Amino acid sequence: MTAIDQDPEGLRALDMLATMVALVHRDGACVHVNAALETQMQLSRRVLARSHVQDWLEDGARLREAIDGVSRNAYSSSRFETLLRRGLRPHEEALPVQVIVSQTDSPDLLLLELIENAQQSRQDREERTLDQVQATKELIRNLAHEIKNPLGGIRGAAQLLALELQPTELGPELAEYTDVIIHEADRLQSLVDRLLAPHRRAQVVGDVNIHEVCERVRSLILAEYPKGLKVRRDYDTSLPDFRGDREQLIQAVLNIVQNAAQALAPRIAAGDAEIVLRTRVARQVTLGKQRWRLALELHIEDNGPGVPPEIHDRIFYPLVSGREGGSGLGLTLSQTIAQQHQGMIDCDSEPGRTDFRITLPLP
Repeated sequence: MTAIDQDPEGLRALDMLATMVALVHRDGACVHVNAALETQMQLSRRVLARSHVQDWLEDGARLREAIDGVSRNAYSSSRFETLLRRGLRPHEEALPVQVIVSQTDSPDLLLLELIENAQQSRQDREERTLDQVQATKELIRNLAHEIKNPLGGIRGAAQLLALELQPTELGPELAEYTDVIIHEADRLQSLVDRLLAPHRRAQVVGDVNIHEVCERVRSLILAEYPKGLKVRRDYDTSLPDFRGDREQLIQAVLNIVQNAAQALAPRIAAGDAEIVLRTRVARQVTLGKQRWRLALELHIEDNGPGVPPEIHDRIFYPLVSGREGGSGLGLTLSQTIAQQHQGMIDCDSEPGRTDFRITLPLP
């Protein structure tokens, strides 16, 4: 037994690192992985501990050479770039990483560090998304209040004008004009109310089970699309309950699932449309510049055409929609609800696969 192997506190301390770390035997067998690597690989540490680290990488031979050289003390550490295979699903793209193999105080144990090349880029993107949501929230509030007052005056004036119309030959035609004004004013009022809804209504906080939320959304969407659409479950049932507004979270998830179903219209007609609701636990997650030991990830994945590239970076902006006739409010409201729960939503999309990931902190 080595000093590292005998020190459970030291092993637990590795879980506090954002960097992916593994302790490996000189023959390449995995001894221990930290939480960051477990999350990125989408496999439990128990499964990973029964594997060989060469199998994780596209360039396993290069890693074998590095382990041999460091074990023989030819050099104290070795660094190179390669691709990390993730999970067992075939669509998962390999992750570009820097690999660092270093010596430990045991001749039989080596330290393997995997640093994601795009890690900083992703953190910057998440910070920009949160800043964008905050700016959007202020814009919506100010714009909605600026619209509401004159809109009420326009509607009231149209109603008074309708009452003053004389039963003349032009009366029915003029009444039709005032009806149009009132109808359009009501439509704009409804739009403003939808924009303000998450900010106006107080949260009703209680214990929430994310799988109950998913099942409610699943039943609603299958009632709307009874044929041609399959909604598949892939749940991690070990996820605990958390405190939140159940109805708001149902609405946030439903908005995303409805968008997916609408994008899948051609495949629904063909009978091969699929939406997957997948839940996973994530460890040592940073949300809004705050570190959380545990978080849940809800992936809403579909096999549709993907988000149009020209709006991919703006899909959470209000009134931005990739669908003709869409209001462009659903994703904005979902992101606002997620942020009110100290979480966030991001999107990874390509033709044939779109994955919206909702990340929420756990107690």
